[in-house]
Amino acid sequence: MKAVRLLEQGKLELQEIPKPIIKEDEILIRVRAESICGTDVRMWKNGASNASPEHPLTLGHEFSGEIAEIGKNVKGYKEGMKVAVAPNMGCGHCDMCVSGNTHLCREMSAFGVTIDGAMAEYVKVPSNAISQGNVSVLGEEISYQEAALVEPLSCVYNGQMLLGIRPGDDILVIGLGPIGVMHIMTAKLFGAGKIFVNDLSKERIDQAKALLPDVIPIYGDVMEGLKEYGCPGVDICIIAAPAPGAQAASLEYMNMNGRLLFFGGLPDSKKIVPINTNLIHYRQLRIQGCSKQNLSEYRKCAKLVNDGRIPLGLIASDTYAIEDYQKAFENAAAAKGLKHVIIF
Repeated sequence: MKAVRLLEQGKLELQEIPKPIIKEDEILIRVRAESICGTDVRMWKNGASNASPEHPLTLGHEFSGEIAEIGKNVKGYKEGMKVAVAPNMGCGHCDMCVSGNTHLCREMSAFGVTIDGAMAEYVKVPSNAISQGNVSVLGEEISYQEAALVEPLSCVYNGQMLLGIRPGDDILVIGLGPIGVMHIMTAKLFGAGKIFVNDLSKERIDQAKALLPDVIPIYGDVMEGLKEYGCPGVDICIIAAPAPGAQAASLEYMNMNGRLLFFGGLPDSKKIVPINTNLIHYRQLRIQGCSKQNLSEYRKCAKLVNDGRIPLGLIASDTYAIEDYQKAFENAAAAKGLKHVIIF
């Protein structure tokens, strides 16, 4: 089978490798769509400690497909089922796993990060992923491209659940790549009031406005933009970009009792961010982080997309054959379009 594999820093290669052979408690999935994530791009550019020319790693953790083979001991699934798979697998016995938060397990493994992923024609799902509930069965209403985007959507959903968005909350989303657009879609579902959007790129702002016409674009100074609409500060601010400057400035944009979400990590060289702690104190602000998603959130997001509540098809802007993987990675790295999806 064909697979896109990471050999070392800056080097990907399309290789012909054997199709995985499953054990009696595993599932083999015929991959139909695999979306390129910022994590994939960072691993390509920076390399990974578990990838080398001698031991390449197949990338890809945002994927969907159909069940091709089932081990004889697997229950609840049938060949031919359309599925999406949550990528993170916990140890199953630590406090985080027992509480339902396998994504926070310190011994977590993940497709395309610690084990071979789904940027290939087939991917093997190990027994622990099956028993923990990582495999979600989908209806025919959802496309494979949309299904592959359930993973990043569920990361967004996790962040917004932690924020506790309430109907009527005024929201500011900074960073209008695919994650920022998903935050807008999800906030609308939670009943947000005004949704202001900002990005360093005018093209990104215009793109978000075209996709979701009821957002309020702010092209220049954020505080001036808010004042134009009589808004003294927002209730929720979501930084959906790896931008330390935006994180530091965001406290100024907040209303009393405001909540901030720093979505996504920063490079090591920029991870120390100076902030005005007086604003946190006197405005009673709360700063929230989030990482990945739990399996319940993944299942809920799969249902939301399947039921047509979140139009993820708008975000799958570019599709590629696996042979065009290099172009797909380059376009993703250059922030062209929104989501870049390899289809099989």
